[in-house]
Amino acid sequence: MAAAAMCLPHSLSPPFQATRRRPAPPSCLHSERGVSFDPGSAFYRSDSAAGRDLAVLAATLHRRHGRLDPSAPFLCLDAMCGCGVRALRYLAQAGADFVWANDASEALRPVIVANLSRFERGSPPAEAGRRRWVVSHNDATRLLAERYLRREYFDVIDVDSFGGDAAYVRAALLALKIGGLLYLTSTDWRSARGYGSRSSLSSYGAYVRPMPYPNEVGLRMVIGGAAREAALLGFHIRPVFSYFAYHGPIYRVMVQLCNGKDNDTSNYGFITHCKSCGQSQTFGFDELGQISCGCTDRTDDDLIAVVGPLWTGPLHDASFLTEMLSLADEWGWAYTSENVTLEKLLSTMIEESDPRLPPGYIRLDEISRRAKINSPPLGTLINSLRKEGFSACRSHIGTNVIKTNCPISSCIDVAREIRNLR
Repeated sequence: MAAAAMCLPHSLSPPFQATRRRPAPPSCLHSERGVSFDPGSAFYRSDSAAGRDLAVLAATLHRRHGRLDPSAPFLCLDAMCGCGVRALRYLAQAGADFVWANDASEALRPVIVANLSRFERGSPPAEAGRRRWVVSHNDATRLLAERYLRREYFDVIDVDSFGGDAAYVRAALLALKIGGLLYLTSTDWRSARGYGSRSSLSSYGAYVRPMPYPNEVGLRMVIGGAAREAALLGFHIRPVFSYFAYHGPIYRVMVQLCNGKDNDTSNYGFITHCKSCGQSQTFGFDELGQISCGCTDRTDDDLIAVVGPLWTGPLHDASFLTEMLSLADEWGWAYTSENVTLEKLLSTMIEESDPRLPPGYIRLDEISRRAKINSPPLGTLINSLRKEGFSACRSHIGTNVIKTNCPISSCIDVAREIRNLR
């Protein structure tokens, strides 16, 4: 699997090669970061542009200095490409040498081909006989499995799926180069909020119940599912970043495939929340018989919610995010807002990457309700907790919430002190 990928542009079978005569590009209706395209009849959300921005930044950095063989062609595969905007941006902005754009709907072929043709019309001529992109219309899992069987491996695989079906994850990992990046998606908010426990169990191997921070649970559910699939194949994964967007809602996670099994299970386990005192904790597999909360009797099952197994480690790689922020600033993307300001988003993610921070967050209104006070300013509470020696920050996943390793009882004391009611 670690072998170098074959030269895909030369090995494509005839049905997937684009014809010489391509339709003229349709009139431009949309633009993202200077890349023009027409979504046609495909499902397209401009609100999702930030997720595509993050993917392009990460892919660019990976192409520059994250690969085991920097001299090899940089290959990307968009398994559910829609109108082809992600594939087009990987070509035009991330510097991909070749992009495979796939969508199950053959009706979208004219739209995808026309949009990718925009890149070819505005780029230097390719080497003789060397294609820069190809379009196909297969089931994503089948396409990825075929690439693996043909020993065609990719540096970046992007699967922008709908719902919570994660059947493609194993095939995607198999078609990925060692060290490559896999960009996963889930829109299954019901499972993340504990309303579809059977679905989360079958798709991600995690039993999820309602928790006060469901959107973070959703991200950890997706990462945990990928970690489980990688372990089954003899690999392990490392989260690069995790992004939650309210529209949809959408859970997007980029992970890096690493060679060899990781026997350390400290980042894969269970999260608990006590309804009595509001405290959350993590437990490993070897602690399953010891799940309890100091404020309750361990036999009172109704007061303690347990979810898992899922990812309990950091959601992001702080050093990689710092490089992404620097690149966004270099490209002029950091402070120009297309629905989301990347500087603010990435800076918050970097703070969230602190390994001292446990899973979950605490809502400000929960602190004020338990303290029986008006909510203190979020920034003031964060600074006060830091002065007490705790790690604390905002969360990009929720507004008016705080991520901290401070016990909720101490948060209540600090909040009262801020209001001079201690």
